[in-house]
Amino acid sequence: IPGVGHKYYLQFTTEDYRSRENSGSCLATVLFEKGNSPPAVTINCVDTKDEKQIQEEDNKFYQKIKQQTKPIIANDIPDSYGNIEPAFEPVWALAVVGSSKIMWEKSTENLSYSMAQVKSVKQWIREDDFIEFDYTVLLHEIPTQEMISCHLRVIWLPGHPLKVKYFCASENQWFEETSGMESGSAAGILQEKEENF
Repeated sequence: IPGVGHKYYLQFTTEDYRSRENSGSCLATVLFEKGNSPPAVTINCVDTKDEKQIQEEDNKFYQKIKQQTKPIIANDIPDSYGNIEPAFEPVWALAVVGSSKIMWEKSTENLSYSMAQVKSVKQWIREDDFIEFDYTVLLHEIPTQEMISCHLRVIWLPGHPLKVKYFCASENQWFEETSGMESGSAAGILQEKEENF
């Protein structure tokens, strides 16, 4: 678009994180405006799973984490051989969802990110039903091949929006955002005072 930027039209399929099965198809437009980041995204997806199945999977995932008798504390997920212990798979999955917000915020038309590793994670025990984790994650920056360290806090309860706050080593301010605006396993916004972060 002359004087504005580049607009892309995308059609793609999504897959279930764990089973790798096709979980839906999406149509999207992505506008990279000159000098602006993140891109403006409009997306419409059709899930192959029904809403009840998604809610059941979210609840199973949530219960697995809530059944922990001690706070989860771990380092290097995956390990140096690329392995993730089964007990840490939910922790990794939540980090992937939370980190997707950072990757979207920081990506440009010529720069993208993927999550390489959870360097450390600590679960906070809350008196309410929400689950809360602090992460230090490494993002792989492409094409520079640099590894960017980010601190990430994720707060979630099934049926409620996911809350994500982050700070990356190359920045000097905290960002509080969400990964979507719909209620569900990884979307929307919750209110919490900044001093509780």
